[in-house]
Amino acid sequence: MSHQEIEIEFKNILTFEEFTALCSSFQVHSEDFFSQENHYFDTEKFELKECGCALRIRKKGNTYTLTLKQPANEGLLETHQSITEDEKAGMFDEGLGLIPGVIADILKDELGIEASNIRYFGSLKTNRVEIPYKGGLLVLDESHYLQTSDFEMEYEVSNYQEGQQFFYDLLREHHIPIRETKNKIARFYDVKVCRLNE
Repeated sequence: MSHQEIEIEFKNILTFEEFTALCSSFQVHSEDFFSQENHYFDTEKFELKECGCALRIRKKGNTYTLTLKQPANEGLLETHQSITEDEKAGMFDEGLGLIPGVIADILKDELGIEASNIRYFGSLKTNRVEIPYKGGLLVLDESHYLQTSDFEMEYEVSNYQEGQQFFYDLLREHHIPIRETKNKIARFYDVKVCRLNE
């Protein structure tokens, strides 16, 4: 099973103090958080990263979803493909060529990347809480990867202009500076590349 959707979200890195203050403001408790794992893939030359794309497997509960993110006019085009635990394990060991489907086709036909060149680079674990907020979804994330941790606020919306205004208003209301924030996979790869060059 596969499907596509446009993802429009705004994000801002937070300090630990800002993160805990937002949790307090929205009356979030530790039991409200749930965990999810992202496993990231690219070629050895980071060809997906170079063209602004990202490839991950997300484990949520007992299900696995393979997702390809590609730049779109507004937000990102996400292509999702459900996979089995055995298929997931095969990607860790031998590459995406073992899993035929819409994402392997897009890699080859649109990006010129052979599925057999995809390699596993590592995982990121997130403790997340989701809060309905002004017609969108406010997300508070605590992420751990490559002996690194960070905190982040995301706001997922269907309308770009309206969502951006609500997001900036929320930051101002809580005295949080707007920070240029890369997505999780970009932050993961920044640390990964730095470690590879050490």
